Amino acid sequence: MLTRRLAVLASALAVSVPVFAQTRKPAPGHPPAPHPPAAHPAGSRTRKETVPSGSPADSPVGPVDTLAKWAIAVDFTTGATLLEKEADVEMPPSSMTKLMSIYLVYERLKQGRLKLDDQLPVSERAWKMGGSKMFVQVGTQVRVEDLIRGVIVQSGNDAAVVLAEGVAGSEEQFAEMMNAKAKVLGLRHSYFKNCTGWPDPEQHMSVRDIATVARRIIQDFPEYYDYDAEKTFKYNNIEQENRNPLVQRGTADGLKTGHTDAGGFGLAASATRGGRRVVLVLNGMASMKERGEEGERLMDWCFANYENVTLFSAGDTIERAPVWLGTAKDVPLIAGRDLAVTMPRNWRDNAQVKLSYDAPVKAPVMKGDVVGKLVLSGKGVPPLTVELLAGADVPRLGLPGRAMAMFTHLTHGG
Repeated sequence: MLTRRLAVLASALAVSVPVFAQTRKPAPGHPPAPHPPAAHPAGSRTRKETVPSGSPADSPVGPVDTLAKWAIAVDFTTGATLLEKEADVEMPPSSMTKLMSIYLVYERLKQGRLKLDDQLPVSERAWKMGGSKMFVQVGTQVRVEDLIRGVIVQSGNDAAVVLAEGVAGSEEQFAEMMNAKAKVLGLRHSYFKNCTGWPDPEQHMSVRDIATVARRIIQDFPEYYDYDAEKTFKYNNIEQENRNPLVQRGTADGLKTGHTDAGGFGLAASATRGGRRVVLVLNGMASMKERGEEGERLMDWCFANYENVTLFSAGDTIERAPVWLGTAKDVPLIAGRDLAVTMPRNWRDNAQVKLSYDAPVKAPVMKGDVVGKLVLSGKGVPPLTVELLAGADVPRLGLPGRAMAMFTHLTHGG
């Protein structure tokens, strides 16, 4: 029998077809149960009749038109991919590289190896950097906090080099630290030769990797993320606006823009609405205007088309599985953790949930043992498999108890 918690979820789905089809493998010596009706392929999707012109991004709800050459949108809490286009292709990351540089600076701050009030010297190399600048002066010293603002708000190449040299001794050594940290963060398509994103044929990232770094900055260093929302910063009597158009418009609270001839105009942005946060990374657009409009449009699309749903909380009993030759007749099956997922807003129309476990479960059972799985699937629903854990210990019956259970089973078919 389904538990009340599972029945509530079934009711919440409000689907017109049977949602829960338990797949219980027969115990040894028992005939197999009939197969349930075939389900829709997990992750299958219905495309629009008219596919947008050009090369659209892919998503669980169908193609999404975009002018970006590379694109990805990710839910911050669940990590679900909301849309993607060439998301793992290596590309010139331009100044979005600075997100990785800032991650290392924040890490040093959190470790106490660097302080916001520390003064770092400006080398001639840093002072001579071209492109966007904070306008630091050679031979002077600049506070770390000012340099952070110079990197984030003003996208200063000079500020980034001052920080790199202050942390690692040289920009080359800092790039090696970036590459080492990339492996730790699981960046599979990134390689760094400098801290700024200055054009280099060997330097590359993917938009998925940039989104990963952006998420980790917000997650690991919330105490410093407020810098990203600053709309202006003044240094050396020169006031500059934040180059992120979504921050300027108040529709995002970070993170970074970038531009090179090879990579086009790019944007890494994050925004919150209704308790949800989305991270969006685009690159390869033709102009600043296009970058701002496309970033805002796709951010709106992400919030309009998806919602976060808490399916289970840690410790919730999802099902009670019968136990064979145990001191208890059944054992609670739990998810073991809070389970929040990102779903298309019409997911209840198509969702299917199945339970799969051996029945009866053979004693002894230890709390935390993996007993089965729950599978969520359906048209337009990102496939999800969750391990079901035993929520309690169920020791095996002693010899007299097992003998009695076997006798009862044989005589009464119980």
